[in-house]
Amino acid sequence: MSTQSPVSSPSPQSSAAASSQWIRGIVFTALFSALFITGSFVKVNLGFTVPFSLQTFAVMLAGGFLGAAYGFWSIFIVVALTTLGLPLMNGAGGFAQVFGPTGGYIWMFPVAAFLVGWASDRLFTGRSRLNPVRIVLLLLAVFVFGVMLVYVTGVPWLAHVSEKLDFQGAVEFGMVKFLLGDTIKAVAATLVIAALRPVLPAIRPSK
Repeated sequence: MSTQSPVSSPSPQSSAAASSQWIRGIVFTALFSALFITGSFVKVNLGFTVPFSLQTFAVMLAGGFLGAAYGFWSIFIVVALTTLGLPLMNGAGGFAQVFGPTGGYIWMFPVAAFLVGWASDRLFTGRSRLNPVRIVLLLLAVFVFGVMLVYVTGVPWLAHVSEKLDFQGAVEFGMVKFLLGDTIKAVAATLVIAALRPVLPAIRPSK
């Protein structure tokens, strides 16, 4: 009678694959964290819009490329370290940065990355049933949703902490004048992810 346990141990191949997947996840999380930090320092002035940073663009790329979990962590880590005092966002850090006038936008960045990643994963999982044009249009809708989601907490918090702006003023000052730039970023993120996601499945973390 055999005394071997009915539960087989993981094979060396499966253990190596899991380790490789974990390492890829760490590397890509760090990479997109760095991209998010860099985006907060970059200001774009197209002449026909108000100058805008590339923070939300980096958030959309993190969610769209990494998926929900890794996308969330890549942004959350930066927000957490900024809260602890590291000058990672616009060269500033600490509670004053995270709970200041722009705090409401900052809080929503990790959530937006998670939801964009969740939706993108499901969109590309079913890509065999969708033509490329429909994928691009749906992906654009996902990114527009992600960009607009940031305003859900951003605008009310801006109105709350500002002594000069009521809610209507916060909408105008903290959302309306940035909408064109946000649309441009959503379109750019759509083009990047639509081009890269289908051809890089082997190197991106899958979970």
